[in-house]
Amino acid sequence: MSDAQLPVLDFVLSNYKNFNARATRDALLAYWRHIAAGGRMFWAVAGAMSSAQLGITLAPAIRAGLIHGLSVTGANLEESLFRLVAHHSYKDFPDYRYFTKEKDTQILADRMRRVTDTSIPEDEAFRAVEKIIVPMWQRATKGGERRFWHEYFYEVIQAIDPSAHEGNPEECWLLAAARAKLPIVVPGYEDSTFGNIFASYVRSGECHASIVKSGIEYMADFYDRYQELSSGEGIGFFQIGGGIAGDFPICVVPSIKYDLAQPVKPWAYFCQISDSTTSYGSYSGATPNEKITWDKLTETTPMFVIESDATIVVPLVLRALLECKRHPAEAEALIARHMGSR
Repeated sequence: MSDAQLPVLDFVLSNYKNFNARATRDALLAYWRHIAAGGRMFWAVAGAMSSAQLGITLAPAIRAGLIHGLSVTGANLEESLFRLVAHHSYKDFPDYRYFTKEKDTQILADRMRRVTDTSIPEDEAFRAVEKIIVPMWQRATKGGERRFWHEYFYEVIQAIDPSAHEGNPEECWLLAAARAKLPIVVPGYEDSTFGNIFASYVRSGECHASIVKSGIEYMADFYDRYQELSSGEGIGFFQIGGGIAGDFPICVVPSIKYDLAQPVKPWAYFCQISDSTTSYGSYSGATPNEKITWDKLTETTPMFVIESDATIVVPLVLRALLECKRHPAEAEALIARHMGSR
């Protein structure tokens, strides 16, 4: 056996002993055990993870069968597409903490939209994609077609000629998800740049709001998707950040149980990576056991909270999981050796 095949897994097992490091290690191992047993995993992705280029590890994980469904904000959905078509026009601002208001006003004048230490180019991203997706909306309006929000983006990203790719298509999670026909929910898609653009075309009368299925329809459809995904060994819940991306899909279990009065399996695993504090009524900072009282998790559900930066933690976790997927026997032996000597 060569540990050289498992460098990230070996690093985590060797060094991550206590505190948030231990939580990261234990969440990783429980994730792998669930997948190795034939289980599935559902991801909820908030924040600006696509602008932070999470697709570098998220896309390979989708292709490797480590992720089986997604709940994402409208911003994360569109920003994965932006990174593919406009990557070279992004600008980074590592000194953003020291910017004056005048500096940010200049960034606005340069037609850039800053997201912490990077920025999205308006013309090369927003306006370029608008030229592609608006005709789709207009055709749907004329034909009375209705689709979920992500389905338009699935079509857009697969329709773009590879010659127009500026980012690495192998690192585009939206492209990987579209090709895999991964189930996706995009709750609150209206709160995104293209949600605003769509609203403007609805206001002008060029498009009908009805061509995009509602959030309620997302949940109604997700009932069936969840029952399919939770068959067999069940499906776990891996959450980055808080907000509606996590709140919306995790509620499917109690809704099926109480509102539809149908039998349903609980989530089989839970992990949240967040820097939100546990405070007065903070859902994002609530400890996982609070979810037991809402019948989303049970006392036997493996639960983990990693209070850290997802841009640091998630690539480590995914790269280690990819190593496990490629070399399962070696991974099991390495895990047994390390965990037996802890």
